[in-house]
Amino acid sequence: MRNSRQTPDLNAGSMADIAFLLLIFFLVTTTIPNDKGIVRKLPNKCEAPPCIADFHERNVLRIALNRNGELMVNDDLSLIKDLKDMLIEFIDNNGDKSCDYCHGNSFTDASDNPTKAIISLSSDRESSYKDFIAIQAELTAAYYELRETYVKNNFGKEIALLTPQQLKQTRDAYPLLISEANLK
Repeated sequence: MRNSRQTPDLNAGSMADIAFLLLIFFLVTTTIPNDKGIVRKLPNKCEAPPCIADFHERNVLRIALNRNGELMVNDDLSLIKDLKDMLIEFIDNNGDKSCDYCHGNSFTDASDNPTKAIISLSSDRESSYKDFIAIQAELTAAYYELRETYVKNNFGKEIALLTPQQLKQTRDAYPLLISEANLK
């Protein structure tokens, strides 16, 4: 007698359908996190050397982050949480009294006006990325607050409702001038 074993047939026709439905399910239900980054416009390439910017020293706010996470603003130890207010005071100073939209105190050791204010940010190679991003966030928040005030005072509406020309005018009033360097 022969031992005849039959192998059962497996209907695999619907397996492809099930795999396709599972794929669709996971594609629909999966959330993709938004990447976070720093939005900055890089300067134009210098076409004709020498490429040297002419500026007055009082128009530069020097921010340095060391490897221990300590923040120095113009050689004074500061906290990151206080940086936004210091930036607003420096940028909106109106030292030369040429800015009719500025609300600053016209200190002699701060910027002449927002179009001349330069933020010099230097960080140690071993400084914390978290601290560096926190400083960048404070920079962005300071400029956003200044621009928001400008828009409300001059256009009487929200930033989201500006025309492209009004947006350019706002950016020109408070240009984001940041110089970054790594400390060795």
